[in-house]
Amino acid sequence: LVGYRGEPGAELVVGRRKIALKYLDDYVAVAPRLEPLTAVENSEIVFVGYGVVAPEYDRDDFKGTDVRGKTVLMLINDPPVADPADPATLDERLFKGRAMTYYGRWTYKYEIAAEKGAAAAIIVHETEPAGYPWGVVQSSWGGENFTIPGAGGARVAVQSWMTLEKTKELLAASGLDFDALKRAAARSDFRPVALPARATFRIRNTLREIASRNVIARLEGARRPQECVLYTSHWDHLGRDGSLAGDQIFNGAVDNASGVAILIEIARAFTRLEPKPSRTVLFAALTAEEQGLLGAKYLAEHPVCPLEKTLANINIDGMNPWGRTRDFVVVGLGNTTLDELAEELARRQGRFIKPDAEPEKGFFYRADHFEFAKQGVPAFYSHAGTDFLDKPPGYGEQKRKEFTERDYHKPSDEIKADWDLAGAVEDARLLMLLGLEVSRAERWPHWKPGTEFRARREAMLR
Repeated sequence: LVGYRGEPGAELVVGRRKIALKYLDDYVAVAPRLEPLTAVENSEIVFVGYGVVAPEYDRDDFKGTDVRGKTVLMLINDPPVADPADPATLDERLFKGRAMTYYGRWTYKYEIAAEKGAAAAIIVHETEPAGYPWGVVQSSWGGENFTIPGAGGARVAVQSWMTLEKTKELLAASGLDFDALKRAAARSDFRPVALPARATFRIRNTLREIASRNVIARLEGARRPQECVLYTSHWDHLGRDGSLAGDQIFNGAVDNASGVAILIEIARAFTRLEPKPSRTVLFAALTAEEQGLLGAKYLAEHPVCPLEKTLANINIDGMNPWGRTRDFVVVGLGNTTLDELAEELARRQGRFIKPDAEPEKGFFYRADHFEFAKQGVPAFYSHAGTDFLDKPPGYGEQKRKEFTERDYHKPSDEIKADWDLAGAVEDARLLMLLGLEVSRAERWPHWKPGTEFRARREAMLR
């Protein structure tokens, strides 16, 4: 990996007025091209709405606008398109309704900006559509970042986020209203808006190379060793921030020491099975998930088991530390036939499965399994349930909310004295049995019709 830590300076100018910007409080910016000094000078700012180019939805937010060398200002998440039959809800036929698609992810925003030749891309942060508060952006983007050297794909010279408040100030100074622009951007006939404003970024990078590893264990299959089931869980977190007062260590107890603990226990259980699984089972503790799924990306592109021989990926990212639940949440429920198997296993536990209650936050695209899904491998990803035994209604939702606001990507993600791991044990058993059933089954799991990964899998297996 190559680590890069920037010392950014930024300036926004509208006419003769300068918009004051304070690093971390108002914006973050990184220069991922790994150059010692990146400078974007006096670049015209163009608001491109959601920045989506989606032929399957007949959507192009750029409309032929030339943004080469310019700074694009973009909204996070997908365009919210109302259902004509019920304007109070979102149209399920366009961008999956409430559920975020990959077009809504920040990774896509920077990719399309680079493809269009922009010099810089600024994403407007809003807590609800982003799925996390500004503090997560600060902790995730404000320190050292990493990338895989020589990784393919164009990269925009400057990747930036800006707070909603500072964005509104910029637009107001430009004679524009944020809310009106956002409403316009939701429509398919939206056209980019050139602001009477310019942006300057200067980022001086400190670079270093480090060796980091994916740690993989292999349990050879008894009858079909060339075919594999892949468990994954990321072992990395955010390191240490010396600028913080008090606790400076990002422990990542839930995210994701807990997931690695479950991975190890599942592996331990598999080694005790008699007879051994028919197919090979791989257990991969992956690096650099917090840096953009880099360890998963590397393994998906350099697999130890051919992907056309990999039946499924079961990813574990965070456990339930608050007790037993009646439910088990499958993120991306309805994508693969693994769901029916999970439903049966949950039923045997006296539980039920249900979909993610917040599909608009795009959790399916935010964890390591996504890199294998992109390559066509059927992927399974779950979250803790929220219907807790012996707890009042709303307890689970409140605990999730508290964790996101207080502990997620913060030093306070530590082991807590009040943890109850009984629910984590039940979830671990279900995930272990899920992989075991796949390893024994005659029929392979597959993507269901209408999922964006089905065609890749079908082409792989021809």
